[in-house]
Amino acid sequence: ADRGFKLCFHHHMATVVQTFEETKRLMDNTDPRYVYLCFDTGHFTFSGEDAVKAAKEFGPRIGHVHLKDIRPDMMEKAYAEDFKFRKAVLEGCFTIPGDGCVDYPGVFKALHDAHYEGWFIVEAEQDPAKANPLEYAKMAREYIKKTAGI
Repeated sequence: ADRGFKLCFHHHMATVVQTFEETKRLMDNTDPRYVYLCFDTGHFTFSGEDAVKAAKEFGPRIGHVHLKDIRPDMMEKAYAEDFKFRKAVLEGCFTIPGDGCVDYPGVFKALHDAHYEGWFIVEAEQDPAKANPLEYAKMAREYIKKTAGI
């Protein structure tokens, strides 16, 4: 019986499906009736990809959305010093939407154009000792309400 769940593959740093091309290959080789994408703005951006381009390309297949932003100076440091994912998190590469370099107006427009109606999950992925989770959650909520128009 159909329970209303969608199987969503999450492209992710340090996995076999991380980049735009790897994600496209996965989507091209799976049945769109059964396999959707867990679209993650941070992982595309950290992989050197354009999150807006990805949202436009994969829009009809997006079944779930993770929102995180990237601090470009810290991303460059992470690449230069070959940080592993956990260290990138602890060193502050990731942040809430609106606090980094992701083009969120473009992402939200692409998701709107694709008729996405699912959840937006904010993943701050920061050291709580450096970024108070409640304060950052409130800032993210306000930014998303304003920028996504919800």
